[in-house]
Amino acid sequence: MIIGVDLGGMSAKAACFSGGALTDRVRAETNAAAPPEQTAHIMAQLCVAAADAAGRDFGEVEAIGVGSPGVIDSQNGIVVNWTNFHWENVPLAALIAEETGKRVFVTNDANAAALGEAKYGAGKGYRNSVFLTLGTGVGGGIILDGKLFEGGKSAGAELGHTVIVQDGEMCTCGRKGCFERYASATALMRYTCAEMKKNRQSLLWKYAASPEKVDGKTVFSALSEGDEGARRVLDTFVAALGEGVVNFVNIFRPQAVLLGGGISREGDTLLAPLRAYVMPRLYVSAEYAPLEILCATLGNDAGLYGAAEYASQKI
Repeated sequence: MIIGVDLGGMSAKAACFSGGALTDRVRAETNAAAPPEQTAHIMAQLCVAAADAAGRDFGEVEAIGVGSPGVIDSQNGIVVNWTNFHWENVPLAALIAEETGKRVFVTNDANAAALGEAKYGAGKGYRNSVFLTLGTGVGGGIILDGKLFEGGKSAGAELGHTVIVQDGEMCTCGRKGCFERYASATALMRYTCAEMKKNRQSLLWKYAASPEKVDGKTVFSALSEGDEGARRVLDTFVAALGEGVVNFVNIFRPQAVLLGGGISREGDTLLAPLRAYVMPRLYVSAEYAPLEILCATLGNDAGLYGAAEYASQKI
């Protein structure tokens, strides 16, 4: 039995993983002000609670897998840098192992989600896939020949920080024109606000009383009523997302590109125009090397599945 842990800025989740399924998820709050040792203690207690909730003896646990935000040295289980928690070189695996007596493996949370979707979600029928999660930024993960690609010192697969607009908008990473500045849910909301300010007659105003009320659903709600302003917003967003997808497909040639994050729940409303944008622009056609563009299916459980699978592969 493996325990998967998904560490986040406001909470951590854990669940037992056995026979390809998660059982009895448990959750605890996390706090950026807490020292790393306290967060590790919370996670260790959470693992014990997950076993208890599943009716299993903690002694049955073979290993613990953790998906953590930040730059991760997965070989040594170290969080090299996590800006939100002000962590630098935190030996997270060792801290949890000291409290639990178990083998602990840590990878980046987006990588964990990619591995979870590849093995148990929308990508389980493919040996090669690229996962993009569209949220505040754009996270990503790459699966090649059934294995997670992390790059040198686990520092690769930062798909959100590839540049699609030279000298474009400033990104939080310090570069200009990064993919996530144009293709995240945050970017979609920014495009929506700009359209609202230009067009007071748009139905976007029906679903957001002011630009401050805009969320990721606003444009799709207005689009369902045929609003032309919403169509322009989605076209702008799809073009940016599509450029990134074409780049990643041309580099890695996956069998599937998987989209996660809240806006991926819009399904074909997002997928249909994205496919129409991507397919004609591929360097090698999909007729020769088939490509699927799909929405992720595991939702908030992707990281748990992936963290557990990561540990399972390591042992």
